[in-house]
Amino acid sequence: MKKALVTGCAGFIGSHLCEKLVSKGWKVTGVDNFLDNYSREIKERNLHRLSGQRNFVFVDRDILEAPLEKLTCKTDYVFHLAGQPGVRHSWGGRFDSYVKNNVLATQRLLETAKICDIKKLVYASSSSVYGNNGALPTKETHPKNPYSPYGVTKLAAENLCCLYYENYGVPTVSLRYFTVYGPRQRPDMGISGFINYMIREKPIQVYGDGNQKRDYTYVEDVVTATVLAAQSPVVGEVFNVGSGRPVVLKEVIKMLERILDKKTRIEFMLSQRGDVRDTFADTNKIREMLEFRPGFGIEEGLKKQIEYMRKFIRER
Repeated sequence: MKKALVTGCAGFIGSHLCEKLVSKGWKVTGVDNFLDNYSREIKERNLHRLSGQRNFVFVDRDILEAPLEKLTCKTDYVFHLAGQPGVRHSWGGRFDSYVKNNVLATQRLLETAKICDIKKLVYASSSSVYGNNGALPTKETHPKNPYSPYGVTKLAAENLCCLYYENYGVPTVSLRYFTVYGPRQRPDMGISGFINYMIREKPIQVYGDGNQKRDYTYVEDVVTATVLAAQSPVVGEVFNVGSGRPVVLKEVIKMLERILDKKTRIEFMLSQRGDVRDTFADTNKIREMLEFRPGFGIEEGLKKQIEYMRKFIRER
């Protein structure tokens, strides 16, 4: 039986990953400390389907305080998804939280991994490491110029993974996720907010002119790529994880209107500091080396997210 440690297991992507691994017969230990970036109630709900599963054990601890040697040395694969998310909140006084949860926590996990005989450590990085570098579609080899403090911390943690591979042989792979969406998406993220307000028939707020493009990647595709990265023989590499099909934000809103059969009113706001103009992943490397193929189109994924959120709103 394969064994995995998943940090950030109560989060959006982490909870989906845990469910996938358990369904494949893996024994999973999930660690989460319920950061206050959004409601603990929502995160506990994310774990609902895992509750009572024989092959899932939950540890409510901070990575900087948890007994990592005990947890890591008894596992085969480490999926490091824990961290402080969000571009817009990473400025000012909260930056120390980003350093703590994205950089220091990753360093401690890598220090532990170097003395454990693990098969792979997969780190969840972000397209935010690229910033506004102007290279579209963006390849893994293009310059990394983060445009936000959040992006700086994600790149720092990614660099640590590379260093521990090169110096200690820790078998790491980093995945740069591009704008992940789907059921359980964080409430502070764009699509989640749009759906919430549109269902309630309230105006939505769009930062910028609405013509910015995002490479929207459905959460199940992200999970598939993450598992492929773990089980492949590839180590010491970095991969983009995206759909490779960027969509203009205004077009996404039109799709939501069609699916919901609602016309919405848009309030255009000033662009936020740290928000990049466009994202567009070059996915050739992950296609060739990991044989990853996205399986979900944007409209199909939006329908699934709307279905989940309608049920969630009814139950609140």
